[in-house]
Amino acid sequence: MSHIGLVPLLMQEGVCRTRLDVARHLVNSRGDIHGGSIMSAMDFTLSAAARSHDPLSLGSITIDMTSHFYAPARSSLIIEGRCTRRGRSVVFCDGEARDENDTLVAVSRAVFKLVRMEVSES
Repeated sequence: MSHIGLVPLLMQEGVCRTRLDVARHLVNSRGDIHGGSIMSAMDFTLSAAARSHDPLSLGSITIDMTSHFYAPARSSLIIEGRCTRRGRSVVFCDGEARDENDTLVAVSRAVFKLVRMEVSES
């Protein structure tokens, strides 16, 4: 996520919040943050919420994700992901992206499979 400049703001049980700043390589021909950039940020943020109960031991694989765009993103975005239901290995999350004026720009819903991280011994 360093490539798109996603900044972590908060991670607590069931919630993750990040910030995506406007950058030249993230915008479309109109100067708005490109939908693909927003979806990448949403995918990361929601997946972090999915594994927030054990972030150092778990990774996640995106099974399904849908996004809906409501307004152009012309300023930095705050993205918040929330875990809505967690099973043993499958997690459901919802999220939203809001601009600096608190305008709802996009929403996403995603399903993740949790995987145990392999610990390599050196």
